[in-house]
Amino acid sequence: MDRALIKTCVFFLACVVAFAALCPSAAGQSKTEMKILRMYYREKDLVVSATRHPKSISYIAENMAIVTAKEIEAMNAHTVAEILNRVPGLFVNFNQDFGAASLLSIQGSEERHVLVLVDGVPWNFLASGAAETHSIPVAIIERIEIIKGPASSAWGSSLGGVINIITRQPENNKSPTGSIRASYGESNTRDYRAQLSGRTGSLGYYLFAGRQDSDGLTGSRYFENNSLYSKFKIPVSKDVNAGLTMGYSEPRIKIGNFSSEDITQTGDSRTFFSTASLDASLARDLNVNISLHHFKQKSILENRALGLGVKGYQGEPYLDTIYDEKTTGGGGKLVWEKGRHTIVLGADFDRGSLDQTLYAGSFLQSMGVPETSCTHPAMETWAVFANDTLVINRWSVTPGIRYDRNSITGSFLSPSLGVTFQLGEDSILRASAARGFTTPPLTSTSGGGLFLDPNPSLKPEKVWSFQAGAETSAARYLWLKATCFRHELKNALSRDLYGAGAPTFNDLYKNQGKIRRQGFEIEAETIPFYNVTLLGGAAYVRIKPSDESDTNEKYTYNIGVRYDDKKSFQAQLFGHYIWWDLEKFYQASYDDFIWDLHLTKRIYAKAKNTMEIFVAARNIFNGDQYTLGDSMNPGRWIEIGIRMNL
Repeated sequence: MDRALIKTCVFFLACVVAFAALCPSAAGQSKTEMKILRMYYREKDLVVSATRHPKSISYIAENMAIVTAKEIEAMNAHTVAEILNRVPGLFVNFNQDFGAASLLSIQGSEERHVLVLVDGVPWNFLASGAAETHSIPVAIIERIEIIKGPASSAWGSSLGGVINIITRQPENNKSPTGSIRASYGESNTRDYRAQLSGRTGSLGYYLFAGRQDSDGLTGSRYFENNSLYSKFKIPVSKDVNAGLTMGYSEPRIKIGNFSSEDITQTGDSRTFFSTASLDASLARDLNVNISLHHFKQKSILENRALGLGVKGYQGEPYLDTIYDEKTTGGGGKLVWEKGRHTIVLGADFDRGSLDQTLYAGSFLQSMGVPETSCTHPAMETWAVFANDTLVINRWSVTPGIRYDRNSITGSFLSPSLGVTFQLGEDSILRASAARGFTTPPLTSTSGGGLFLDPNPSLKPEKVWSFQAGAETSAARYLWLKATCFRHELKNALSRDLYGAGAPTFNDLYKNQGKIRRQGFEIEAETIPFYNVTLLGGAAYVRIKPSDESDTNEKYTYNIGVRYDDKKSFQAQLFGHYIWWDLEKFYQASYDDFIWDLHLTKRIYAKAKNTMEIFVAARNIFNGDQYTLGDSMNPGRWIEIGIRMNL
């Protein structure tokens, strides 16, 4: 582990401890402020991701993080990737341009190992197994719940973790409420949002419309996206409620020019999803939920020659890839709450299909690639699961198990066991053990790709995971959280060059070897002192294959200062550092901090009507943080905006 990381962690902790020690012992203030630091395990705080039913986070044994709508607004985020980039333990690979594509990793996992959900709908591509989140409007998010480590006993294919995006609920007001937000920044970067929520009769509604547009903060990129979202809550009777959501987005992105490959990339996509749900109370202690969802993603990736003399003249088609995916599914769960027990029984089913089309240009055709190739793989899955939360005095125990079966890789059993112990009013211990898996992507098993043959004999990647941690605000005016983890991965996928053999000699994915991922996370935050709060954290992971090859380390640390006078002015300075341990071949540069400054001033307030102006200065010291020399991050850029709540 790099000494610089150790020194920075020690220095940061010393700063926050010293800061907390210097705080005055104003009893009236500290009692209130300390409640804020217990936000991660107050009895009234409920999360749903761990067991798929709301329960107090003080009973959650998994390593979880929560990001709220209030925090998202304070950071003036435009994309989900920007939000997740601040969470210790998440490694977000994106060039930080406006609307940039991203790859999400949790505790050193592969991106296909991370399951992303929106309103219970899996967002991952069937083709690659990864998820692209720039099609999700950040304004509709109520909170994001993140499980770091396998969550297969509740959610199935998710050996790296789960990012569960929970959207806003309709307001219960007869008079509608809403908000308007608009911002403008360098390179014609614009973000417009409008929301409306309320109740008409017994029908509750939430409506959103937004547009993002940018000429690109670097010369070879741009982004635009139009998005719509709606949610309705329909009371059927006193004990029965129905719900309906629908969302649509159409991001278009110029990914950039890649001179090393003599290509330029552009991506177009259209995403539509809808859900329907029914919640019913069958008895005082017994509830049932039934849900259905439909999800469509069409993604078109265009590659054109730059004209550098390698792959044709400028603008000549090189390779177009079209993924047209459809998934229909649903599930149900029965929840029994009685005494010390909260038992959840459930089932899921999904059917997904992929229409994959490749169009090769003249350069590839000269190498024997057919002009057009199409595949149409599909996969059906079903699962049953059960878990219980047993609370005994200061202990809570959560056993869980799930059985998954799909039409390609067969069945998998995912048990888990979590334990929490309340050391006192201000401290909690957590430990968990879980078995998890990830189903191989359809391109690996059935679809294939350019110079890639499918391998229908692939098995799921599987993992045994162990985590333990502590969280406390017992120290004077200071909240601390620390977690250590170890993940033992088997059947890891790797691309075997020319592994298909004659006659194609294409590559082939195979289950090869074992990988160990182990490390730690630490977070700290002080109470406000003269309205100033210090916060930060660090995460470290060491990734070690069984054959000792390519062992590498990744780590991040965050440092922040926040000012909030609770009346009309807020300021936030946040720094993010990441170390990827990449080879020189990538021409990467990341041994640097990215510092962002956000200022918000309220200029009007009357009843529920408010108006604020904000200024965001990103990468104020022009730091470098990119993993590919052809895809550098933008330097300093500034935007200004206005928010109105009506």
